[in-house]
Amino acid sequence: MENNELIQMVRSKAQGWLTDNYDAETRAEVQALLDKEDPADLIDSFYKDLEFGTGGLRGIMGVGTNRMNIYTVGAATQGLSNYLKKEFSDLKEIKVVIGHDCRNNSRKFAETSANIFSANGIKVYLFDSLRPTPEMSYAIRKLGCQSGIILTASHNPKEYNGYKAYWSDGAQMITPHDRNTIAEVNKIRTVSDIKFKGNPALIEIIGEEIDSQFIHDLRTLSLSQESIKRHHDMKIVYTPIHGTGVKLIPRSLAAFGFTNIIHVPEQDVISGDFPTVKSPNPEEPAAMAMAVAKAKETDAELVLASDPDADRVGAAVKNNEGEWVLLNGNQTALMLVYYLIRRWKELGKIQGKEYIVKTIVTTETIRAIAEANGVGFYDVYTGFKWIANVMRQNEGKLKFIGGGEESYGFLCEDFVRDKDAVSACSMLAEIAAWAKDNGMTMYQLLQNIYVEYGFSKEKGISVVKKGKSGADEIEAMMKRYRETPHTEIAGFKVTHINDFSTLKSYDLLENETISLDMPTTSNVLQYFTEDGTKVSIRPSGTEPKIKYYIEVHSKVKGLDELEAADAAAIAKIEEIKKFFGI
Repeated sequence: MENNELIQMVRSKAQGWLTDNYDAETRAEVQALLDKEDPADLIDSFYKDLEFGTGGLRGIMGVGTNRMNIYTVGAATQGLSNYLKKEFSDLKEIKVVIGHDCRNNSRKFAETSANIFSANGIKVYLFDSLRPTPEMSYAIRKLGCQSGIILTASHNPKEYNGYKAYWSDGAQMITPHDRNTIAEVNKIRTVSDIKFKGNPALIEIIGEEIDSQFIHDLRTLSLSQESIKRHHDMKIVYTPIHGTGVKLIPRSLAAFGFTNIIHVPEQDVISGDFPTVKSPNPEEPAAMAMAVAKAKETDAELVLASDPDADRVGAAVKNNEGEWVLLNGNQTALMLVYYLIRRWKELGKIQGKEYIVKTIVTTETIRAIAEANGVGFYDVYTGFKWIANVMRQNEGKLKFIGGGEESYGFLCEDFVRDKDAVSACSMLAEIAAWAKDNGMTMYQLLQNIYVEYGFSKEKGISVVKKGKSGADEIEAMMKRYRETPHTEIAGFKVTHINDFSTLKSYDLLENETISLDMPTTSNVLQYFTEDGTKVSIRPSGTEPKIKYYIEVHSKVKGLDELEAADAAAIAKIEEIKKFFGI
């Protein structure tokens, strides 16, 4: 589309928002965009409609079809209502759960959605205040609901908000339900199609009762109570980074038996402005800095953190020199998988029907641990809904041990169907106590895992490309990678390429093509080289980024070889980054 055509199109869409169907504040903001000489903000606000990606709706808050506001949220909720009424027409009562995080407008969007669902004759369970995303997932199953939503933009900067839609199993929607919901949303042509006037009789406020049940069920996950009893007073620093974790994570740690939880008071403050951090993302060292400082001040043994909706977990531990180091998502997942499988075996819980799940961009060492211990293994697409999809297919037949992804998400329980920082924090604390019981620090436990199963180092790089021009550039980059595939990377021969957009795997050594067994296609490309390196490339489904995941491997015979292996891995990753120009 030519630039003039694009501007004409977005101006026409924007002028549709100047009618009396929209509130005065919205009309004034739209008019201001139309009056600006530079049309960039107008284009970004209206050039497309927000769509469900790997995490549902997510966008910058503001006016426009490409922004998070009561009208885009309203259209999504009305579309979902229409779909639920079609899909569950045989039910006497359709029920949904609504949760929200600490973000600006989250409560407003949650209450707006509650009104719309109830106006459509749907029973609503609305949490009385902010709650973790995994608790909302739990509540769907506990209350026998057909769907649920949570208003959150997870770990994104403060300008963002989002809307995650869930199905009756407590998992985020996948095909066909996501596509069918989008189809219903697209049928809504005007604001007058949205039923904003709620029915209070159909809205029930929930809170403490669900909290108590959730904590009770989480407590059943504990595998090493004796270790916790011996080390119950170990110093653990926890920060919710201004988010929902403050509601339940200290409570869950206490339920597991830990009695010395140290807070970061400034970050216990619930705020959508995230006043102490630039970005509330435990993946970023800056977001963990205050908690690590508190750990140094108090001589703590473990640092734990959660993102604003408490589905992602961050952790820091002391190395052998007593220096604090941040664990990445692959390392926490690695330790959780190792610990869960080992303790399940020691407790006689492995019966031959157990399995682990990871995403295709997560470390292959998890596969090695599962296979070496006779535990089933699944590799799925990025996005926890695909881990939940495996759980759905295996429900009642196989036993879920745990599942994780490199982006700081893990799930230890089968009564939730999304990543859960509440259980992950509690289990990581338990691992610390268990390791201490076995004469190790958590850092030393990780080192021992590397010696036993092979050393791996991972690096994720996100290249930001904002707006429509950025989206076009990312599309062109993926096209180039496919049309001219690399046959070597940083001096190492490529052995095979997995293209999940065509579900084909190309074996460059044998010159063969085989089919990939996945539930649908996905815009992901993976390279594997002769030295065990894996490079995955994918556009983000929720942010204006193209993501690169680099993973290198080596064998070590003992702890004394780890330092050299780490240095070599860092050098190799730098060479790969240069190769791709990132």
